[in-house]
Amino acid sequence: MAELHQTPTSLCCCRKSLPISGARPGSPRCPLVDVASASNFSCFQLRHFHLDLRLNFAVKEMSGWLVLDLIPVQAGIHTLVLDSHPSLLIHSIDCKVPGAGQEEPVSLTYRIDPFTDYGSSLNISLPTAAVKPGRLIQITIRYITTDGPAIWWLDSELTCGQSRPLVFTQGHSVCNRSFFPCFDTPAVKSTYTATVRVPDGVTVLMSASRSSYSKQDRVFQFSMEFPVPSYLVALVAGELQHVDVGPRSRVWAEPCLLSCAVKKLGGSVERWLGVAEELFGPYLWGRCDIVFLPPSFPIVAMENPCLTFIIASILESSEFLLIDVIHEIAHGWFGNAVTNATWEEMWLSEGLATYAQRRITTEAYGEAFTCLETVVRLDALHRQLRLLGDNNPMSKLQVKFEPGVNPSTLMNLFTYEKGFCFVSYLSQLCGDVRRFDCFLRDYISQFKFKSVVAQDLIDYFLGYFPELQSAAVAQKEGLEFERWLSGCGPPLYEPDLSAGSTLIQPVQDLCDLWRSIESPDLQTLTTFDLSAWSTFQIVLFLDRMLDHSPLPHDVMVSLSGCYSTLFDGLNAEVQIRWLQMVVRNTFYPDLPRVRAFLHKHTSRMYTLPLYEDLVAGVMKCVAVEIFYQTQRRLHPNLRRTLQQILFQTSSAPANQNGQALSTLPPSPSPSTQPPQPAATATASAAAAGTTTAIALRDVNVSA
Repeated sequence: MAELHQTPTSLCCCRKSLPISGARPGSPRCPLVDVASASNFSCFQLRHFHLDLRLNFAVKEMSGWLVLDLIPVQAGIHTLVLDSHPSLLIHSIDCKVPGAGQEEPVSLTYRIDPFTDYGSSLNISLPTAAVKPGRLIQITIRYITTDGPAIWWLDSELTCGQSRPLVFTQGHSVCNRSFFPCFDTPAVKSTYTATVRVPDGVTVLMSASRSSYSKQDRVFQFSMEFPVPSYLVALVAGELQHVDVGPRSRVWAEPCLLSCAVKKLGGSVERWLGVAEELFGPYLWGRCDIVFLPPSFPIVAMENPCLTFIIASILESSEFLLIDVIHEIAHGWFGNAVTNATWEEMWLSEGLATYAQRRITTEAYGEAFTCLETVVRLDALHRQLRLLGDNNPMSKLQVKFEPGVNPSTLMNLFTYEKGFCFVSYLSQLCGDVRRFDCFLRDYISQFKFKSVVAQDLIDYFLGYFPELQSAAVAQKEGLEFERWLSGCGPPLYEPDLSAGSTLIQPVQDLCDLWRSIESPDLQTLTTFDLSAWSTFQIVLFLDRMLDHSPLPHDVMVSLSGCYSTLFDGLNAEVQIRWLQMVVRNTFYPDLPRVRAFLHKHTSRMYTLPLYEDLVAGVMKCVAVEIFYQTQRRLHPNLRRTLQQILFQTSSAPANQNGQALSTLPPSPSPSTQPPQPAATATASAAAAGTTTAIALRDVNVSA
């Protein structure tokens, strides 16, 4: 989702966040400005909306209607402006005023205007006589979806079972305006219901708290009884089955994946939920189900309420699966219950969720494990900072952007890890982590189902700890809160991770051995048994060795002789890092392993880093050959991304659901494909020898 190579020229730091509905009672209320939305959301209260859709897999379309329950909040409103997308075909729009004696809906005129390369504005003229402040109006929009960035149609060949097609939606951050017209801003939350009609044999799931199914009519009904922002409305439909893994959680997957997924998770989900509830208060969403999606899923995981989407590829690594699922669970409190009001402050979701994730893993698996995982991620943060530079505005927690800048360009490791460090600093100021747990529990209780800005969090923190406010901690020299939020560069504070030294120090000792002038002798190496190491230990070792690539050829020969066979039997998280070392060091003896890996793996997170490294070095011809051999098994979006990398094709519109071609179609414009991971950034990083796969993947922990 991140495109770190796009450092927007229109970044502007002169605007300040404005308090909104999440502000404390009695505080000044100013209208929120969300430059990523074309809508006039501040003019209405969205009470509820209903979707009625029919899924047509043959032509890859969704058709139906949307009903919006709106209450104007001020006089003189004559136009409703919604976020939309050129891929939505609007058929008609009408209006009703319930209880006003109006029997027939009134047809409305509308106009569609361009907005940005990721959407358009739908301007609807409202009947003047019917629109009054405080009076409910119902707007019905009949439409068809085509090839918008939110909707991913997979032919059967691209699914895990390869027997039936599948479709899923991905709304983060501004894609759902191509799923249905909406106030596509995290500042607006509402409940929703949905009716979905499908062919026989298709199961539909949505991010909803209740569901039912009429087998006779092949109709699924959904209800989300808790208010959510538009980007958290999600749907998946295909050949899906489930197994209950706890009293409030079940695992969904294609039949061929289900037993593996259940075995990997077991009863862990309920255990993690219980730990989280002890820390942060009751889980608010009722269900906590998980659906595993095919490798074409463009990110690692997405915290859709009640139904986490997660890529099946992660099942290979139990430790990464654990972290990713716990991170999405943490979003149940931070991000879903309390949401960042604008995309300029995504750290309010991701930084807090990362902190909460690590509190959960500390309680469940111990401090050493959490410190090791944190070191891996903070290493990646500093690696990315070396690539971008200390003064790059992308390293701010509050990144201000002007209209036209896609919020997805702001999704980076700073959102997660610098945000985590700031939250850790707030915890350290309290002097007691348990006391800070209580603060977070009460913060959720205060702001649940609302959208907030950073000032809401800071004001609540200082009000909760008046002794800290009296001590003027927000203005402490060098650690000022404003500097944390608006300053470029690395975190001003990092937590003490010495509790992980028993796991981390052996990794550093081994790295030091291999970086010495001469290759280490075998007797010394036998004291380091990598077969007994955890995945995160091996990942940390390989990441730090990658930081020092290129390595002398004889060192690569020794490394391969010692470890390549071991790595063959480990998970993809380990293998991709070793293979990046192979490519960056032009180590031809292990090139067959690169070929085998790219023939096996078709997910974005396991293909892009290797292709970028192959192209950045002298092995581009190998990359082209592998691409031609595997392209028909890649999703069209990934295929076009790789074509752009391999052949430097120019940007032009393209249908995201186009057929696999052995010729080179033009690559899509941003308006026709979902936000993609940082392809070009990874290429630059590979050339510099400073970025590993984690810098690409971690941006997508929760999109």
